[in-house]
Amino acid sequence: MTSTISRLALAAFALFASILSAQPAFAAVACGSGNFDAWLAEFKTDAAAKGISQQAIASGLAGVTLDQSVLNRDRSQKVFSQTFEEFSGRMVPPRLERGSNRMKQYGSVLSRIEQAYGVPGEVLVAIWGLETDFGVNTGKFATIRSLATLAYDCRRAEQFRAELMDALRIVQRGDLAPAEMKGAWAGELGQTQFMPSSWMKYAVDFDGNGKRDLLHNAPDVLASTANYLAGYGWQKGKDWQPGSPNFAVLQQWNKSEVYSRTVAYFATQLARAP
Repeated sequence: MTSTISRLALAAFALFASILSAQPAFAAVACGSGNFDAWLAEFKTDAAAKGISQQAIASGLAGVTLDQSVLNRDRSQKVFSQTFEEFSGRMVPPRLERGSNRMKQYGSVLSRIEQAYGVPGEVLVAIWGLETDFGVNTGKFATIRSLATLAYDCRRAEQFRAELMDALRIVQRGDLAPAEMKGAWAGELGQTQFMPSSWMKYAVDFDGNGKRDLLHNAPDVLASTANYLAGYGWQKGKDWQPGSPNFAVLQQWNKSEVYSRTVAYFATQLARAP
């Protein structure tokens, strides 16, 4: 009897072990496996398990294919090598007048945003201008396709897998339809170029129309940017020049010191503009 029980127990254990060992093979298709469609099918299953609706998954990922041009761009990125003088000299003067006009156009909105988040309008308008020319050049890449491509590629698979999940959450929440989601090649969206994870965390409906729209709605764009900076510790009423705590916050927006210095310089020029 004892040996029979032992054999049954061993058989049950072996069956259980075989089920467990089979699960990872079923549950995960490796990045860069050579079969994007199989990887995408597994991703859809994972997205559903994480609470994303079938409607968001179906509409967001319908017809998505690998974008080789995105991989080419990702693999040919060059180290940012311009000096502050070169970069700021190229970027700020052509945008200064338009930035000053935006300060006047959105003056009341910017005042309310500063009251709410503590971030001055000059800083927000400087970022807006440097990122997309005040919303003119937001990018033409299909965001979900770009993110799926980068999530499938093995270089930064986990990072972009999480961003792809958040892109579907944006769809599920009703902020944007998948067809509207066009931006930079690496998945940045909107007039100040938010990654989907930042959109989910910091995007706000500042004008109260029921949508967080960082593609078309300037008050939402500016307030969400302020909310991002406030979330990283922006100190109301304090300086934003290099060496200040607020400059360190600008470096959370963009790790490049040259870029952050250019934001600070542009904002200072806007503050001095008539």
